[in-house]
Amino acid sequence: MAAPSQLPGTDEADALTASGAFEAVAEPPATYGGGFASSANVAVYGVGQITRYLGELLDTDPFLSDLWVAGEVTNLSRSQAGHLFFTLSDASGAGTGSKAGGALRCAFFRQHSAGVAVEQGESVLVHGRVSLYAERGDLQFYVDALQPEGTGVLEAEFRRLFERLKGDGLFDPGRKRPLPRYPRTVGVVTSAAGAVWHDIQSVMARRWPMAGLLLAPAAVQGDGAAASIAGAIEALNALTADFDDVDLDVIIVARGGGSADDLWAFNDERVARAIFASETPIVSAVGHETDTTLADYVADVRAPTPSAAAELIVPDEREERARVASLLDTSGYALSGRAEQTRGRLADLRERMERRSPDLEGERVRVERYLTEAHALTTLRLAQERAVAASASGRLEALSPLATLARGYAIVQDADGGVVEHAQALVTGQRVRLLFQDGISAAEITGRGD
Repeated sequence: MAAPSQLPGTDEADALTASGAFEAVAEPPATYGGGFASSANVAVYGVGQITRYLGELLDTDPFLSDLWVAGEVTNLSRSQAGHLFFTLSDASGAGTGSKAGGALRCAFFRQHSAGVAVEQGESVLVHGRVSLYAERGDLQFYVDALQPEGTGVLEAEFRRLFERLKGDGLFDPGRKRPLPRYPRTVGVVTSAAGAVWHDIQSVMARRWPMAGLLLAPAAVQGDGAAASIAGAIEALNALTADFDDVDLDVIIVARGGGSADDLWAFNDERVARAIFASETPIVSAVGHETDTTLADYVADVRAPTPSAAAELIVPDEREERARVASLLDTSGYALSGRAEQTRGRLADLRERMERRSPDLEGERVRVERYLTEAHALTTLRLAQERAVAASASGRLEALSPLATLARGYAIVQDADGGVVEHAQALVTGQRVRLLFQDGISAAEITGRGD
């Protein structure tokens, strides 16, 4: 944060306030007791009213709420709860532009001071805010980060923000998202007038021209750069949320090389939290390969340069074509080999089936032979049976009563059809039938000769 090189004195502050350079940040307190009697328009206030008013003034001052201060640690003590209390002194006033030394009472609470080593007499850089401890009316500096003075204010601020964001989980490797292999639309957050935008377009056109580019222009250096970068990231995410036809696959946040001051916007907490909140994966490409910013730690992927980021997120079209051609060749060879193997297996199966299947032609000849032999045997057997039948028929005919009848004989039957074999079986007046060769006649016994 940019800060004035020197705090104004009392006279200077009055002049600045009168000129409008400073504005009041708190309303004056009401008169003590809700209108305590006074004379000559002189108001009277309670002590608590004044301390609360002063506290509000200090707490709402943007400069006093975010300060790095250099000084020497004196009166160092640690409470039983683990809090550190000390005085930050600048007795000599050297390097500060002040005419005389000064001192600030400091409170370094346990949640911030855990693991931080500090010694009596040590020169340090502390970060925090100025406020008023109302119970004693003491002006106090509340410390949230401490570094050795030789560290340098930018490095100290970087370390402070790094530890804070790390504690909030912004650098957690488990939340890092993979990049799409074949992005269709790529968002870019960078300056529209810089060489970075041109370089990214050139690399994309050479490697993967079918991908679209969507620029969200942002200031990447100077006052307002951090807010501009964070706003551009948020704007790209809002596009994908508000418009169904806008589908960003990845965002590049990029800037060319420069000094630590030039790149400082990418160490701003607003930028880090915008990257963390992005629904779309982000590639950070800030400065040169040796430069590292907080944006690099939060981003899903860090690229050493903007051009390298463009090469990282898209494949090379020529390499992909060669790879596809190689895959087609490999697939063709594999399919041909597989087909040849299948043909061999089918031939083997056919041979095995032929070996195991019956000889249909041989079986057909054998069945025909059996049929011929059966027909011959049947014919012979029929002839033999006919001969036997003929012989039996001849014998039957010779023994048949009909043959006897044919010679002039007749068969006598009683009324029941029984054959009368003896004459003694007949009685006078008995009705009988006479069976001749050509028919039957009825007769009556009239007498029996002796």
